[in-house]
Amino acid sequence: MIVAVVGPTAAGKSSLAIGLAQELAADGRPAEIVNADSMLVYRGMDIGTAKPTPAERALVPHHLIDVLDVTRTATVAEFQSMARAAIADCQERCVIPILVGGSALYVRAVLDDFRFPGTDPELRSRLEAELAELGPAALHARLAERDPAAAASILPGNGRRVVRALEVIELTGEPFAASLPERRYLLPDVRQLGLDLDRPGLDARIEQRVDAMWADGFVAEVEHLVSLGLRDGLTASRALGYAQILRFLDGELTESQAREATVVGTRKFARRQDSWFRRDERISWFEAGRPDLVGAVRDALDVRP
Repeated sequence: MIVAVVGPTAAGKSSLAIGLAQELAADGRPAEIVNADSMLVYRGMDIGTAKPTPAERALVPHHLIDVLDVTRTATVAEFQSMARAAIADCQERCVIPILVGGSALYVRAVLDDFRFPGTDPELRSRLEAELAELGPAALHARLAERDPAAAASILPGNGRRVVRALEVIELTGEPFAASLPERRYLLPDVRQLGLDLDRPGLDARIEQRVDAMWADGFVAEVEHLVSLGLRDGLTASRALGYAQILRFLDGELTESQAREATVVGTRKFARRQDSWFRRDERISWFEAGRPDLVGAVRDALDVRP
């Protein structure tokens, strides 16, 4: 069995996964957590990603956390390979892998029969040069003209994904969405569990989380990562919160504006996450705030879908 815990940011995925792993272990079924969050792979990006603390990781073994420097550019294909290797390792040891993440693309890349279209170095180089010259918003507008469905699923500030979508469109002559496979599991006996939270409740959680990040020293964390090359990391430097604090450090925003922009950006991202996951009819949804959440999820796993 492979368990996947999915849902929007701040819904409580990590705490559910840890509690579930402990419950399964108490039943004689050891379980370990496999990260499926693209930012938790980066060393030093702790506060702004709400990374599980060392104490939490001591409760349950975690995989694919702190495996890359912030200067590295992680790809979905690379992550797919690492995550599937971690899952295979768990299964070989008779351990239940619990995949945890808020990106539908990353989760699907790991669980589904998901293969990546080829790439063209010359075309990619040209598009990346245009990205640097024109900015992600201009390329996102171009994508919206050529493939509205793809543009609707990609944040305007996510330059790397916009470039990839435009590249696939030019290479294949088809919409970017046409390169995505049907929802069909490649791995056996997958159980996807989604956390459901109403919009006001999720908005409140996000604001509380951002407040806690600032109180815990988020700005100082970014300043330290700048000294380690954060600005050179195409992926890490654009993460929610990190990008806003970099703008504050550059004098483009006040600290208050950076914090508010982080809240607003995270709320928008959470809505997109929820929308992406709602399209997958294979997910069983659970109310995030129910007091018996861990027990209800554990019981659900004992009933084959």
